[in-house]
Amino acid sequence: MGKQIKISKEQRKKGFLNGFKNFIMRGNVIDMAVGVIVGGAFGKIVTSLVNDIILPPIGVLLGGVEFRDLQALIHQKPVLDDNGAQVVIDGIAQFNNVYIRYGNLIQIILEFLIIAFSIYLVLYIFIKRKEQEEKFIAEEKARLEKLEAEKNPPKPAPKPEDIQLLIEIRDLLKKNEK
Repeated sequence: MGKQIKISKEQRKKGFLNGFKNFIMRGNVIDMAVGVIVGGAFGKIVTSLVNDIILPPIGVLLGGVEFRDLQALIHQKPVLDDNGAQVVIDGIAQFNNVYIRYGNLIQIILEFLIIAFSIYLVLYIFIKRKEQEEKFIAEEKARLEKLEAEKNPPKPAPKPEDIQLLIEIRDLLKKNEK
């Protein structure tokens, strides 16, 4: 068996920290961190847009509905005191109600659709710009190749040996006929 190499705790710690530093300093990790931060801020903007700008007019058009308050009662259970009698406060019987709050879901779906559409627009613009850049580069490359071809026209391809030999024979025969 080979000789074992002992590595001290300090060397392991230093190696681990250097590896972590290299991992963090990669461009992709930093780009991702910036994306997460910007995405979080963008999410807050979209939430405000949906809650404060888009949904209030829709709620007014639907008869003054506040989307957050939209809910469906699915179960009503009376509140009982220690003796098993229903609790009544100021002449109003008390109940524990269970609701499905679908209004909040509507808001979240609208936020998602706006975020998805915004991301689509950004990507669409980015892809179109990239395509235009590639088209411009291809056109410029073709233009430069054309200019180069005009300056230095391509030399005719050398004729194969057998064809060259036949041409020489033909020329000799023509010469002898004269």
